[in-house]
Amino acid sequence: MGAFPQPAPQSLPTIRIGVIGPFSGPSADFGTPMLNGVKLAINEINSFGGYLGRPLELVIKDDKADPEVGLKMSQELIDAKVHAAIGFCNTGVAMKSIDVFQRHTTPLIVPCSTGTPVTAKYPPAESYIFRNSPRDAIQAPFMVDEIISRGWTKVAILADRTGYGEAGLQDVQKALAKKNIQPVHVGRFDLGVKDLTAELQESRRKGAQVIFSYTVGPENAVIANGRQAMNWKVPQVGAWPLSFPFFINGAKDAAEGALMAQSFIAEPSNERRAAFLTSYARTFNVPRIPVPMAAAQAYDATYLLAHAILSLPVEKVSGPQIKLALEQSKRPYYGVVTTYDNAFSASDKDALTANMLVVGVIWNGAVTFAYPEDAKRNIIVQRKKAAPAN
Repeated sequence: MGAFPQPAPQSLPTIRIGVIGPFSGPSADFGTPMLNGVKLAINEINSFGGYLGRPLELVIKDDKADPEVGLKMSQELIDAKVHAAIGFCNTGVAMKSIDVFQRHTTPLIVPCSTGTPVTAKYPPAESYIFRNSPRDAIQAPFMVDEIISRGWTKVAILADRTGYGEAGLQDVQKALAKKNIQPVHVGRFDLGVKDLTAELQESRRKGAQVIFSYTVGPENAVIANGRQAMNWKVPQVGAWPLSFPFFINGAKDAAEGALMAQSFIAEPSNERRAAFLTSYARTFNVPRIPVPMAAAQAYDATYLLAHAILSLPVEKVSGPQIKLALEQSKRPYYGVVTTYDNAFSASDKDALTANMLVVGVIWNGAVTFAYPEDAKRNIIVQRKKAAPAN
């Protein structure tokens, strides 16, 4: 009797992994790196023999960042009999679709969407929704701490009206309230807006020292370009979308100096990260990953899922058993973003904690570490910490 399951009879079906995200349309900026991260990991896993000699097969669905399309594509993944799935970049799409996976007891790992409600919709013990992207409930207070450390206490918040913007706004307001700070102005806007001058003027009139923006698309650049046109030299801070090409390329000089939360910055600070960056560049023939966090987290999500599946004997590869294996991992996975040691449990479906975050800054059109000490600290992999008691 060995420690590993015996080879599967050839009559058993291939292990099918669903992947869903915005691979076309306005959110492909980070949907495509997410998909490439999954593909890179799957190629490696299959080159090592897959599951007992059987390759892992991807079933890929494009949700186009549209909640209704996402719902339809999620059902198609279930109809395709995937054993588990990886996906979602947009919080609004995820919230419309995760019922499908929960109802069909199909584990889903979310490597991109950071909206706090995604892993809060179901009681943890019952939930089939896992995540290894930093939820906004840790990103927002992390950046609020950064703001306060720089002496900025007059904060204007500009957030879009999507599910992502709404959840992020609430997280920022809650984090500020814990510091006894009320925002001097809160502005809301729809996706696609081309001019936010009125909101920026109101923020300046009320004495804002910093703009905290919460949107996932080019509207971040609209804010930066608006500030520049007004010659208003206040900083712009936010969650990870400030690292997206939509912002960096759309705002150009106006993006310089923007600060954002990051779980992974594309610098070869250790051997694992260097190998990942080299392999990604070689495989997809690109000099730079457009959104490194999306790619790295998706790569790690794929390995976390594969390790759970590989721990199961053939007769137990089912949704409920994969869920249990994710919650009771018996060994750490040395990932790109972090070392995942007990990444999930029956009471906790979020793998990343605040100690894993660093402050990124736009410098010469790219994201790097805002502080040299963070670059040095990043050599030492930060492991998961229990959340402090309220």
